[in-house]
Amino acid sequence: MVPEGRPDGAGAGEESARLQAAGSVRKGCDLLANSQHGCLQSRRAQIHQQINRELRMRTGAENLYRATSNARVRETVALELSYVNSSLQLLKEELEGLDGNVDADQPPSEGITVPMIPLGLKETKQLDWATPLKELISGHFGEDTASYEAEIRELEDLRQAMRTPSRSEAGLELLTAYYNQLCFQEARFVTPAKSLGLLFHWYDSLTGVPAQQRALAFEKGSVLFNIGALHTQIGARQDRSCPEGTSCAVEAFQRAAGAFSLLRENFSHAPSPDMSPASLSMLEQLMTAQAQECVFEGLLLQAPVAPHDCLAQLHLAQEAAQVAAEYRLVHQTMAQPPVRDYVPFPWTTLVHVKAEYFRALAHYHAALALCDGAPVAEAELPALEQIFLGLPASSEPRGPALPQEQEDRRKLGKAHLKRAILGQEEALRLHAVCRALRRVDLLQVVLAQALRRSLAKYSELDLEDDFCEAAEAPDVRPKTQRRPEGRAPSFSRVKVADIFHRLGPLSVFSAKNRWRLAGPIHVARGEGGFGFTLRGDAPVLIAAVVPGGRAAAAGLKEGDYIVSVNGQPCRWWRHADVVAQLRGVGGEGVSLQVVTLLPGTEPPGSGDRRPALGALLRSQKERGRETPGPAQASPRPLLGWNRKAKRGKAGRRLSPAPHP
Repeated sequence: MVPEGRPDGAGAGEESARLQAAGSVRKGCDLLANSQHGCLQSRRAQIHQQINRELRMRTGAENLYRATSNARVRETVALELSYVNSSLQLLKEELEGLDGNVDADQPPSEGITVPMIPLGLKETKQLDWATPLKELISGHFGEDTASYEAEIRELEDLRQAMRTPSRSEAGLELLTAYYNQLCFQEARFVTPAKSLGLLFHWYDSLTGVPAQQRALAFEKGSVLFNIGALHTQIGARQDRSCPEGTSCAVEAFQRAAGAFSLLRENFSHAPSPDMSPASLSMLEQLMTAQAQECVFEGLLLQAPVAPHDCLAQLHLAQEAAQVAAEYRLVHQTMAQPPVRDYVPFPWTTLVHVKAEYFRALAHYHAALALCDGAPVAEAELPALEQIFLGLPASSEPRGPALPQEQEDRRKLGKAHLKRAILGQEEALRLHAVCRALRRVDLLQVVLAQALRRSLAKYSELDLEDDFCEAAEAPDVRPKTQRRPEGRAPSFSRVKVADIFHRLGPLSVFSAKNRWRLAGPIHVARGEGGFGFTLRGDAPVLIAAVVPGGRAAAAGLKEGDYIVSVNGQPCRWWRHADVVAQLRGVGGEGVSLQVVTLLPGTEPPGSGDRRPALGALLRSQKERGRETPGPAQASPRPLLGWNRKAKRGKAGRRLSPAPHP
């Protein structure tokens, strides 16, 4: 478009100025974008440098902790390790936020929610799986270790990736996949009398104090702890200003509570304080309380509650009282030794703040129901008196009845507001006492906002000629429409196959069993066939040998497992596959390799295959979770310790085809 000409040429001048201005704006936007990108890159580099510095400090402190026997020095070093560990967790969370900051230019959410308490992940050192596994594969399984380099490297890569999972569902899947692989490795390589010989080294999640143990169960328990801890981080990062966010947060905290409960019930000999029964019980209660808080927030978001709806307001009061009761229980647990000396002081203070805040919130909603709500029907009064206002459930209730007169309702509502104001002031006081909480501006905003709202409502009810002192408001009885229970992590959701499945089915080819490999054994076909019958799948078992037959003459015995047919490995073959292969054999006969279990080995189908963490495995089996094996294998229980189901049917015996 050409601008209109003017005698003084002003049109051309204005157009030129406009184009220059537009170019300057675009240039400024590009510079701003580059500047923001540069700031993010610079901050990432600074965080990496700080992480490296903290790691060096932790290594030095750890060496001193191990070298000294002075109790005072060890206590000082342990305190320093806790500071270093806290700094590392904060730096890693900040780095994770920068790496996932794709919506940095979007405005923050309008919803204001109380911050949650996430749990940091346990850290671990690198681990050399190759040396012990190669010794076992060569010495016990009789296999060429060079052919299993890829499997060993896959397991090491999986563990290395598991050390730094993303704070997302992908990170949970990674931890779960490694946990499932540990179940396979425990069933295959670990015996009750001998471990792998590896030293598993993990740091305490809160203090950073190192702990080590040679039991593979410690590795599994630490990974399970991190699964629960990662659920807490995912739950804390949800946007709880929308119903979808609150639902996801409830699910995450329930999964975290379930993981800690599973660990507490089945892992009682951990050398790390964060995995002690007392700490795990506290964490389970804390996550349940945070899930209950999210349930309350979800009820607030489902549909706006009108102030005049008495029943709805009383329901909210009851839900808030339930949250307060949960947090009071957590605070009592945190105040008891040995948890008292282990839990960070900001955690204890925040839990106390939340207990006071939600108790005050219960009284606030009760006041709204009394002052703004319409009078309820007379038939509903006994239920309201018993459930919502804490009155005894009897035919003749004692204490004050729920008033119906407007003036009486105003006075009782004013008494509830007074308790709400006192509770909110106490929450603000506790917040101010803790230096770490004072830096959480969002928490102060929530508390101050609630106090202003209660004061405003109290001023509406406070009449000039009201000289009567209001009676003490009764407690609001806790009750919830939905009590979130702990939910165990869904291990079966992540499908994995045994990395070392080429070694053979776990029922036979594990470190718990001893065997002798025989063959190749050449068996010719006679008039009645080969002279043996078969049973079962993967591996196929020689169920019986005909006395004086070709098989008996070749040296085959009842109870041998066929592992190779004419040079083809058949450890994972089914019964029908082996029979079909034998039927296709001509007059030249067949060459077999078999495995004979040695005395002292429990045959498949008997005994209790129980790794080091037997109770944990048993608990998981009771939950009905299974992990698939390789494509050729029948599905097996996830942890593989239970009594093995009998292969094939009772009468399933088949002789190879007789000589034509």
